[in-house]
Amino acid sequence: MSTHMYLSKRFSPNRPAWLYIAACAAAACIHTPKETVMTPIEEKFHGLGVDNAPGQEIRKDQDSAAALAIGAMVEGPAVDFSHGDVDEDAFAPTPGALDAFIEGYQRGGTQAYTEYRGNAEIRAMVAGRLGTFTGCPVAPENELIITPGTQSALFLAVMSLVTAGDRVAIVQPDYFANRKLVAFAGAEAVPITMDHLTTTEGAGLDLTALEAAFRSGVKTFLFSNPNNPAGVVYAPAEIAAVVRLANTHGVTVIVDQLYSRLLYAGQTYTHLRASGIDPGQVVTIMGPSKTESLSGFRLGVAFGAPHLIARMEKLQAIVSLRAPGYCQAVLRTWFAEGEGWMAHRIAQHQAIRDDLLDVFHAMEGARVRAPQAGSYLFPRLPPLTVPASAFVRLLRAQAGVTVTPGTEFSPCAADSIRLNFSQNQERARLGAARIALLVERYRRA
Repeated sequence: MSTHMYLSKRFSPNRPAWLYIAACAAAACIHTPKETVMTPIEEKFHGLGVDNAPGQEIRKDQDSAAALAIGAMVEGPAVDFSHGDVDEDAFAPTPGALDAFIEGYQRGGTQAYTEYRGNAEIRAMVAGRLGTFTGCPVAPENELIITPGTQSALFLAVMSLVTAGDRVAIVQPDYFANRKLVAFAGAEAVPITMDHLTTTEGAGLDLTALEAAFRSGVKTFLFSNPNNPAGVVYAPAEIAAVVRLANTHGVTVIVDQLYSRLLYAGQTYTHLRASGIDPGQVVTIMGPSKTESLSGFRLGVAFGAPHLIARMEKLQAIVSLRAPGYCQAVLRTWFAEGEGWMAHRIAQHQAIRDDLLDVFHAMEGARVRAPQAGSYLFPRLPPLTVPASAFVRLLRAQAGVTVTPGTEFSPCAADSIRLNFSQNQERARLGAARIALLVERYRRA
């Protein structure tokens, strides 16, 4: 029954007309609103949340967690575990980086306006070093592109392979951008579980599920090795299985190897591209970033199948034209840091890692695996009295500690947090101690 019919029955002709009109107006004001329907373009961007990205903390809604707060502030120096610290007090950029940048600047237009793939001379130099590092040659003229950071390389690689309606296998947990990129392309993400907490050898990838995904028609597989956020390294047998399955089913693999230089004592590493995979079915992504503290220069490289590198160049031409010209010159310092430099940096990170592991190993009910590489720790917290999303905000508000919620890396990791421990060692230790204190404060009885 319409509002007009309902009110017509309730109001007799003898009642004043103004009263009927007012009742109609009131009824119109209290109707149940329709559910908001997003447009296709709004839906496309809805899942690309940036609230938990490094540097975005100021946008977080702290008020929503204030009502759940217990106890007073916990004093101590602010620690931002959402990204690495790149100053002289923690991990300064590699030697010569600034000089190389200035030299590039002084070259003027020849360095500012390189080919879209990057300066040819620098590409040749980088290709030679990457070929030696990975154990498989890289042709600089058609197998390598320099990009504005590895994040850009990921975007270009995915968009060069994936289109609407495709199905893409991704690992859970894995780098936060992977599933967002797949969704943005209009494709379906097929999650493959990585059970890193119950294995001590390799990453714990569910190879049975991966094979089933490939058999079902998945044609692209995207993963990071070492894994971000857990810091585990895929065992040779796991890499061999990925190669066998990819070759058998014609699946192209994008592997993010950003942290493959930062391996802890006794750890070995198997490069996918040098393990027998069809060279037309693989793209490897690397760059001088967290390990070298050069993330501010926004440099990345992708190398692999020539037809995919060509597509990436065409896409880069309409996205950013090229990696920053002057910054490309900083790649001259990559893999040329000097004798002992990398070993020292690894030892520094390993000491911080061990300090933080001591804190979480002492936390009743917490679970954590020692990272084998990289600068990330991914502990699973014990049950708390507040939602994990609120606990992350409470950590920042009450203890001055910023972490990344586990749901950024897997929808099944709501009880986990990620810490980038590329920090000043003492501040990192104190920050982890304050996390432990707040866990006890909000621990579920």
